[in-house]
Amino acid sequence: MTGTGTTTRLTEVLAAARAENRAALVGYLPAGYPSVEGSAAAMRAMVEGGCDIIEVGLPYSDPQMDGPVIQRAVEHALAHGTNTRHVIENVRAVAETGAATLVMSYWNPIERYGVERFASELAAAGGSGVITPDLIPDEAHAWIAATDAHRLDRIFLVALSSSDERIAYTTRHCGGFVYAASVMGVTGARASVSTLAGDLVARTRATTDLPVCVGLGVSTAAQAAEVAGYADGVIVGSAFVRALLDAPNEQAGLDAVRALAGELAEGVRKR
Repeated sequence: MTGTGTTTRLTEVLAAARAENRAALVGYLPAGYPSVEGSAAAMRAMVEGGCDIIEVGLPYSDPQMDGPVIQRAVEHALAHGTNTRHVIENVRAVAETGAATLVMSYWNPIERYGVERFASELAAAGGSGVITPDLIPDEAHAWIAATDAHRLDRIFLVALSSSDERIAYTTRHCGGFVYAASVMGVTGARASVSTLAGDLVARTRATTDLPVCVGLGVSTAAQAAEVAGYADGVIVGSAFVRALLDAPNEQAGLDAVRALAGELAEGVRKR
């Protein structure tokens, strides 16, 4: 629920997954890779493959949380002129499929674009909310007001290093779901998922009724099944970006992300 108490498409999708006794599959791609139109096509292919929720990444020149795979795609997007308007275009294209659609963005680009303008345009495009990895609720007064006004979910992060008091404070200001970062470090596929992620989810659930989705490190169906055993959503980013980067052409990239989404969708159903 947003601060206004309005149910968004994101809340509906997470509730539907829970009713099926499974975790939701959340897929991330940055807008603008390999092109603005190409990223929209790839996100639609991810929905066709089984992603319930799509995170549209806003390319940014100082991506503190992103590992080398995502950075490579983001650098390409920025070099080819991808901007915030293009991100909103991608959101509209994905939202039209019926999938819940979020933006993943660092705070500086939103502030520079205009907080009210960004929230207004995102809501008009059919977006459900925004994940802001480097914004904490203490410094989000303008963002909280704008997301309440436009009925958007604001998703803050909790981490392995967060105290129980900090988790409780953060979840009080979240809508849609709480993003649990399962590792300390940057994004990227890993050989195994942190064994501490389950404890973080349990600590987070003790403070809120919101779903808790886990991100960072998942790239295989087996890992998705493992995380789905204790989380409400499994977030996958670098593996999708890698599938596009490694493809010899755009059509092969679409086929690759669709196939990967299908494998991961089977994984979240094996919880």
